[in-house]
Amino acid sequence: MLTDIIVGVEVIASFALILLILLHSGRGGGLSDMFGSSIGSAAAGSTVAEKNLDRLTVAFAVVFAFTTVIIGLRWG
Repeated sequence: MLTDIIVGVEVIASFALILLILLHSGRGGGLSDMFGSSIGSAAAGSTVAEKNLDRLTVAFAVVFAFTTVIIGLRWG
């Protein structure tokens, strides 16, 4: 039962990672351009939205890595 919960958390984290990575700005735009602020590539990553997006992405990546290690230890 605990393994099922951990697998569920990993699936949620993986879908969240896919979504968050796709929201990141590439070379030209991204989340900041979606809301109308087209400052340019000089200020890319300096907005509050981009910083919070980076923090969320790192948090979900840590959760995903942690659950992957736990599953590997439980099934290995």
